[in-house]
Amino acid sequence: MFVRRFGFAATLMVALAATMGGVHGAFAAGEDVKVKIAPDIPWVDITIGGKTVRIQRIQDTRHKLTNSFTKTSRACPPFCIQPIRPAKGVHLAGELELLDFLKKKVETGKGVLVDARIPAWYRKGTIPGAVNIPFTLFDKKNPYRDRILMVLGAKRLEDGTWDFGGARELLLFCNGPWCGQSPRAIRNLISAGYPPEKLHYYRGGMQNWQLLGLTVVKPATATARK
Repeated sequence: MFVRRFGFAATLMVALAATMGGVHGAFAAGEDVKVKIAPDIPWVDITIGGKTVRIQRIQDTRHKLTNSFTKTSRACPPFCIQPIRPAKGVHLAGELELLDFLKKKVETGKGVLVDARIPAWYRKGTIPGAVNIPFTLFDKKNPYRDRILMVLGAKRLEDGTWDFGGARELLLFCNGPWCGQSPRAIRNLISAGYPPEKLHYYRGGMQNWQLLGLTVVKPATATARK
């Protein structure tokens, strides 16, 4: 299971870094966008593996969520409200910062947008451009953790220490402010030596992303789903 999961994650990360491009927000002639992302951003287009996915908000102003993200209360533990910053030095990201990360880091191969949830959640839908690396894989008990760190750009030195100088920046998210999966992944990465200044946390996660009506894709087909 770990081998298959790691192989999938590594292959997809390399593919995304090589093919991501053309991230932009711009008006198309004749299109009337009533619900914009920001006053000057009607949408953002990202190209993955030769396919373009448009990130935009649902245009129906009467639209309401009907899925599990409408729930306000989940048993704590384990579903406890997470701190705004999971560890000292980690950058915080909202939706606009995430889109900027896609443009400036992912498309240039300098960063990876990490969906840290378990695969079952990831398959239900994720943020366009995200790679699924479940939070459990960053645990020091995982025998494949070091290989994952190397895929992310870290180098293991002869004395057994790590050089993270060439490691990619990571932006991690999970299900929302009540989800501890990405915070746990971040803390495990820092314990492994990953520089906190190379880590970003989107606390809003899938719940806030969907509350704002932003595009969700199913990873198997990369087809936009509202």
